[in-house]
Amino acid sequence: MNAPKELRVSKDRRLLTVTFDGHAPFELPAELLRVLSPSAEVQGHSPEQRVTVPGKRNVAISRIEPTGNYAVRIVFDDAHETGIFTWTYLHTLGHERDTRWADYLAELSEKGLSRD
Repeated sequence: MNAPKELRVSKDRRLLTVTFDGHAPFELPAELLRVLSPSAEVQGHSPEQRVTVPGKRNVAISRIEPTGNYAVRIVFDDAHETGIFTWTYLHTLGHERDTRWADYLAELSEKGLSRD
């Protein structure tokens, strides 16, 4: 997967727009990126260890740091900074955003957790 031609954080720091060649821009909310972070803290080291992260409705992106030629580290204002978002993962999130968001909301409900 080639690098996106643009990564743009909104003025309020709550939306990341990712544009890959040949695709319409993807808008990825900071909350979605935070709760689906590819970090071991969120994903664990196996599917059984994956954590449902509540309470991130108001999270924002503090900064984005390049990581080699294949990814970026997204640092959030809640001090989470261990997720390395590869170009492939960002592309997947863009295409599967609605499904993954619905799955996350269902998980929160099943576990009695809240976005707040």
